[in-house]
Amino acid sequence: MSFTVLLGAVEQGFIYSLVALGLFLSYRTLDVADLTTDGSFTLGAACSAVLTIQGQPVAGLLLALAAGALAGLVTALLQTRLGVQPILAGIVTMTGLYTVNLMVMGGRSNLNMLREQNVFTAAEAALGPMGKLLLAGMVAVVAAVLLALFLRTRLGLSIRATGDNREMVASSSIDPALTTTVGLCAANGLVALSGGLLVQYQKFSDISLGTGMVVIGLASLIIGEVVTGRGGVARGILAAVLGSLIYRVIIAAALVSDVGAQNFKLVSAVIVAAAISWPAIREKLRFHKLRREVEKNG
Repeated sequence: MSFTVLLGAVEQGFIYSLVALGLFLSYRTLDVADLTTDGSFTLGAACSAVLTIQGQPVAGLLLALAAGALAGLVTALLQTRLGVQPILAGIVTMTGLYTVNLMVMGGRSNLNMLREQNVFTAAEAALGPMGKLLLAGMVAVVAAVLLALFLRTRLGLSIRATGDNREMVASSSIDPALTTTVGLCAANGLVALSGGLLVQYQKFSDISLGTGMVVIGLASLIIGEVVTGRGGVARGILAAVLGSLIYRVIIAAALVSDVGAQNFKLVSAVIVAAAISWPAIREKLRFHKLRREVEKNG
């Protein structure tokens, strides 16, 4: 693997780490399986692409963040006010967002941004060849630090408590509907910001850009947890960022190998399946090892 390929993988790893951070907040902290992720990622990408074409890349990122939070709000209201099951609420919102995303992109399924200036071209012009890496890394680190600080506030602690025991939170005069809503808004805002950054990085937006993003984000999170272990907010946030970097490097290695373009989706699926199933595989291996030791000693 060349240095250029590795550098690109790390840059994309930092960008995609925002998705893993969002899923850490919704799935790990709030204990909500939020399938809005695929749609909100594409929504952020669409908003960012449209404003970048109009010469406002920074405003595009801010709009992506706000639009993603709004998508999370819709999912949260379906869950908390209308009694829709979390998975179904995410599916409903994701389905509706497909049409919304097409409307944002002016009815087109893709947008070309090759000639447009964006935050990454500005970073390269100001900081040199490593500008993209520095910008992507800075955004990921700032998002991780802000999320860690937020989860230590009173509201953040309430969100964590809601994920642990919703009934106890309700009996403690804390509104679980509010904590769920705030958590899903923040999570989808991070996911949409990731989409907004990605389209400016690759200078291209597509209506199917977010397909499978929830699975990829979970795989990244689980890979990171294998390395760092589970336990505590700081360790979980580190796992999200580190796992995303590792996942993108693995994907880059698969791309430069001789797997063939037609086999890439299959290879990606195998990598994701292996990452998600690894905790269960590790437990089975640990059990068999323990049983062999017992049989040997007994």
